[in-house]
Amino acid sequence: MNADLHCHSTVSDGTLSPEALAARAKGNGVELWALTDHDEIRGQRRAREAALALGLPYLTGTEISVSFVGVTVHIVGLGFDADDAALAAGLQAARGGRRERALEMDASLAQAGIHGSFEGALKYVGNPDLISRTHFARHLVETGVCSDTADVFRRYLTEGKPGFVPHRWASLRDAVHWITEAGGLAVIAHPARYKFTANEEHALFTEFIGHGGRGVEVVTGSHSAAEAVRYGQTALEYGLLASRGSDFHSPGESHTDLGALPELPGTLSPVWEALEDRIVRPQ
Repeated sequence: MNADLHCHSTVSDGTLSPEALAARAKGNGVELWALTDHDEIRGQRRAREAALALGLPYLTGTEISVSFVGVTVHIVGLGFDADDAALAAGLQAARGGRRERALEMDASLAQAGIHGSFEGALKYVGNPDLISRTHFARHLVETGVCSDTADVFRRYLTEGKPGFVPHRWASLRDAVHWITEAGGLAVIAHPARYKFTANEEHALFTEFIGHGGRGVEVVTGSHSAAEAVRYGQTALEYGLLASRGSDFHSPGESHTDLGALPELPGTLSPVWEALEDRIVRPQ
């Protein structure tokens, strides 16, 4: 199945509306779609209604930032009740502090001679509660400081570089529990990005499973073919379901478009099979 279960809209740090993403997914042949905005579910109703109007089956989604051994790890939630009060409250708490962090990023960049970056980043923020490094990166590209967003993250906004400010996110336990107690399924997003040691990665997967996590992204926009093979083997080793998602943010920025990923290896159990009763289908 051409399922795309990881992408972002203007409700977090994407550049397209939920409705435009639904149309892009449908146009690109996606057969099952989920919008997974960062620490946010307020775009879910719009995404679902737009998908169903296009005849596109839909799963609820979100992507929660968590802190694990000093690294920001992302946990995707799929198939939950988007009206769950505890999940909404948890995500609201997780969003707290982003503005303060953004002001510290602005001050750090100013020390490097780049002024006005906070105000510049705000121009790209559809939801001010979710101002992020991505919005700062778009400003740095627009003003000619960097050639593209990849150049931004080589020179700024990452650990040891101007503009980097760490943030204390939700705990792994809390994120997994918010998702599962709302009836959903938790998935470790793009695991190759974290650059953990073997022991750290084993600790992540073990703790994740211990809290009730059940899936891992195997095929995703930031994984190479070799990394997809590696994490397919990891899914089998840990008995996890396999997920698939482009992590699409913007036509001009994302390496992989909605619906353009390779298929999951046939030896794996797709996450959507375990969520069959949570898929919303057109009438």
